[in-house]
Amino acid sequence: MLQHLITWAFPLSILATAFGFGLKATTEDVQDLIRRPALLGRSLLAIFVIVPIVAVALAHAFDFPHAAEIAMIALAISPLAALIPVNLIKIGRNFSFPAGLMAMVALLSVVVVPLLVALVGRSLGWSSLVSPLRAAGVVAAIVLLPLVAGMVVRALRPVLANRIELPASLAGTVVLRLATLALLLTNLHAIWALIVNGTVIAIAVVVVVGFAAGHVLGGPHPNGRTVLALAGGFRHPAVALATAATSSSEPHFAAAIVLYLLLGDIVGLPYTIWRQRSRGSLTYAEAAAIILDAREKAVDDLRAGRAAPYYLAPSIEPNPSSSATLPSSANGGAAKGDQNR
Repeated sequence: MLQHLITWAFPLSILATAFGFGLKATTEDVQDLIRRPALLGRSLLAIFVIVPIVAVALAHAFDFPHAAEIAMIALAISPLAALIPVNLIKIGRNFSFPAGLMAMVALLSVVVVPLLVALVGRSLGWSSLVSPLRAAGVVAAIVLLPLVAGMVVRALRPVLANRIELPASLAGTVVLRLATLALLLTNLHAIWALIVNGTVIAIAVVVVVGFAAGHVLGGPHPNGRTVLALAGGFRHPAVALATAATSSSEPHFAAAIVLYLLLGDIVGLPYTIWRQRSRGSLTYAEAAAIILDAREKAVDDLRAGRAAPYYLAPSIEPNPSSSATLPSSANGGAAKGDQNR
């Protein structure tokens, strides 16, 4: 009975998570990211290239249990982050990069994930991963469709989207937590075995590399670094369970899933706290890079005939003394103008 609940809980969690991302995303967010190809390229490099390469290299270098290797690599190529929604809400709703990034990752994952499945299967000679065609169907069903549905709700009923965005994201997180706890309680022996034989070290390396790659490649904006680091370090296990269906019932596979999620929390929690505390304290180099990046976006949009509202003037209350002198100086200027006429 518990195993059936676990089997249904992970897909339900990713459906709620993807739907929550869709409720946050708009087509403008996606277009804004497309207009920044350098940032988009770095983001895809961190999520879809660096982390899978490290996972495959570790699988080549060490002799870990086969099911654990499959779980580690399947998580590394999973397209959607597991625990970002609440963190994104804390970062701020006016920053379009998180929603645009998750939408682009979901859209591209229908092509990228099957390609990675084929490349990994050929590189390691594995037959335990599903066919690329089925991987595309799984990603489309549990990631792309709910995200598009959320975006449709956002476009047609924005007030409703704002109202249910947080509950949907929290539902995905809570269900994932409960499923992970159940998986932990039913696989304690296998988890301990992966700790003893050193597999946990390889999983920790993959998780840390995901956070580090996202932080380094996230661009000059501090929030961009935080979001991409969380996207690189956290991976949702539902896609991994579906793309490695023949191994998902093995204890070492489930144990590797649990260790990946726990290590993501161990690394991600202090990282998120550190990033939240450091928000607003920019270095001169970061501030200059942000200004230059905004200027480049503004120039590109103006050349294309689009509005470019990237520079926002702070709202400052008028100084009473200066406001009192403004009319007289303005009138004086006008009087001088009249006298010149």
